[in-house]
Amino acid sequence: MVFMGGAGETELSVRLLTDETWPAFARLVEANNGVWGGCWCMGFHVKLGKGRTAAENRSEKEQRVQEGRTHNALVFAGDECLGWCQFGSPEELPEVKSRRLYEKGLVALPDWRITCFFTGKGLRGRGVADAALGGALAEIARLGGGTVEGYPEETDDRKVSGSFLHTGPMAAFEKHGFTRTRPISPHRWVVTRTVEPA
Repeated sequence: MVFMGGAGETELSVRLLTDETWPAFARLVEANNGVWGGCWCMGFHVKLGKGRTAAENRSEKEQRVQEGRTHNALVFAGDECLGWCQFGSPEELPEVKSRRLYEKGLVALPDWRITCFFTGKGLRGRGVADAALGGALAEIARLGGGTVEGYPEETDDRKVSGSFLHTGPMAAFEKHGFTRTRPISPHRWVVTRTVEPA
């Protein structure tokens, strides 16, 4: 699957995280301190905390890739991976931020979750999050569609650190047709949309 998007002078493409794209993904993660200090994009798969090392997270992420148990839409400029967004079923991605408030307002689990975004240092502002989200939605449609949830941060013109935007910027979700469903923290929302099968 390739989703094309223009960003300044660079043409972006989106590819799925597979054995073939793992080396480019791993290079980006390693160049960015394992992402958030060693998460390796495992924080929504399992509860991270004391006792888990970056090496364990890396190994488990790679194993999930080999077994087809993780979904990331990787954004490339040529052969360089710039960033991604992660998506999957609630069974695949059981961990959510603001869990107490999330569960308090929960009526039914979605078919899909879009849990996190990452763009490498020095690569931000090039449309990576937007391209990644578009690629994830295209793959969700290919896989049968359904109800999709995201958990973006509303910046409301606040200056927000990139680490707070790891669940994605609200503007990207609204651009892709998501609707605010309910707040789960002062600035984080559950947003939803239905994706038709491709």
